[in-house]
Amino acid sequence: MQPSETVMNLRQVFLSVLIFGVAGLLLFMYLQAWIEEQHTVSREKLQQPIINQDSKLQVLGELKPNNETFIITKTFSASLSEVGHLKGDAQASSETIRSPNGKLYEQHQVTKSLFKKFSQITWPLDTRPLNKSLIIGDKWKKTDVAQEKRRAFLQDFCKKYGGGNRAQSHLFHMVSRIYVEDRHKILYCEVPKAGCSNWKRILMVLNGLASSAYNITHNAVHYGKHLRKLDSFDLKGIYTRLNTYTKAVFVRDPMERLVSAFRDKFEHPNSYYHPVFGKAIIKKYRPNACEEEINNGSGVKFKEFIHYLLDSHRPVGMDIHWERVSKLCYPCLIPYDFVGKFETLEEDANYFLQLIGAPRGLKFPNFKDRHSSDERTNADVVRQYLKDLSSMERQLIYDFYYLDYLMFNYTTPFV
Repeated sequence: MQPSETVMNLRQVFLSVLIFGVAGLLLFMYLQAWIEEQHTVSREKLQQPIINQDSKLQVLGELKPNNETFIITKTFSASLSEVGHLKGDAQASSETIRSPNGKLYEQHQVTKSLFKKFSQITWPLDTRPLNKSLIIGDKWKKTDVAQEKRRAFLQDFCKKYGGGNRAQSHLFHMVSRIYVEDRHKILYCEVPKAGCSNWKRILMVLNGLASSAYNITHNAVHYGKHLRKLDSFDLKGIYTRLNTYTKAVFVRDPMERLVSAFRDKFEHPNSYYHPVFGKAIIKKYRPNACEEEINNGSGVKFKEFIHYLLDSHRPVGMDIHWERVSKLCYPCLIPYDFVGKFETLEEDANYFLQLIGAPRGLKFPNFKDRHSSDERTNADVVRQYLKDLSSMERQLIYDFYYLDYLMFNYTTPFV
């Protein structure tokens, strides 16, 4: 064989090996991409949110002064990461399947089944008349008349502004501020700075956790975790309680509630609100703030706090102490049986205790939970805080709480 022929054969062999190698590599890459694509599609199908398309949740959003209606559009859905809320069947099913993918699929099916059943609920729930069988005599006649007027006003308002909307809201978030007392079948929606601390004390007494509301400390009330919230139950437990328990909410003039929250959280030492909110507020809204002021976080001025509240790009999020009642308790979606007001707190609260059959000796406590030496926040105190604000700033605060003012029939003397 000639040397030239040997070289040609080697070249042919090399080219053949190279061609087959490239072809094999391309085939491998194609198969790998196909497998990953199939895996991604399967995973997306498993993790696709379960959305109830037929649910008739009517959620009233924000109203602007020109009476345009804006709808809260939070999606009423449950992803697989939220299956932990669904107890019983979901937990039992997941334990019977060894494969991780099998567990996810089974949980997905159980969740889908539960939400399908829940989709049959008609929202909003019907408003029931108050059971007044335990009320004796005419002592509460005036309070009862005021209560019926509030209930009727709120119902009419929600029908007028929320009747045509078919938005959906995340159920567990919607009931996350509602406390449960099973003995007397009470649901109480917490509105901070509207008597909520003493209401929690009352719920603890009703639940047998304390003998007197006056012996329960502030820390035990707020950090003891003695009371269950409605979102800790499964779907059946939530729906049953919403339909059969007496639902109560206590509200307050929005401007008074706002000033009360500011005084409580920023005018007294606070290991949470100063470093979390105070630092961010001073840094963004105080011109030429020094390093010490920013690091300290205390001494926030009311005007700075208002700038934070009205800023659509807040440096730190909202807080329940100044969040709107419409976004805490969803009054146009959950028809509350009892609407109390801070302005007549003791009278309303004690009437409510009579309605639900509380022990005769149990009365709503009238003491100030903290900073007892401070004057209670009232209309005169509010005016002192608002005097440093411009008329435009006062109007913007009113606009921010516009829905709360309307649905609970509060006037606007401070604008």
